[in-house]
Amino acid sequence: MNTAVVVNADPEVAIKHARTLRQAGYAVELCAGPDHRRCPLLGDLPCQLVDRADILIYDAWVMNGPDGARQLIADVRDTYPDLPIVLTSVDERVNWVETEGPHRVTPLGSDPTPDQLRTAVETALADQGMAV
Repeated sequence: MNTAVVVNADPEVAIKHARTLRQAGYAVELCAGPDHRRCPLLGDLPCQLVDRADILIYDAWVMNGPDGARQLIADVRDTYPDLPIVLTSVDERVNWVETEGPHRVTPLGSDPTPDQLRTAVETALADQGMAV
């Protein structure tokens, strides 16, 4: 069973994503993000929660702005280069998204349907380790 970590500051959204993933057969852990608890990734340290993950479902706005989120995703990528990331809440303000290379993510818009979330997770898992 794959383990997904859902990182979202909005508890309702996190629970909604977790429910969808659990119904699809994933084990799910939740994290409210670095604004709600001390985040080891911000200090370039590994995270025990992420260490157990097979995939991350990360809200693009968890750092309350695109620049902070960009740096956080870059830090996650540098520490966990082969861990798939689905980046949610992606819109035109999040213009830094990379879908290839070392800082790649699988982007997903705001309020995805359960099918869209499952498809994005499956796509990201299939692309695991494909960075060049």
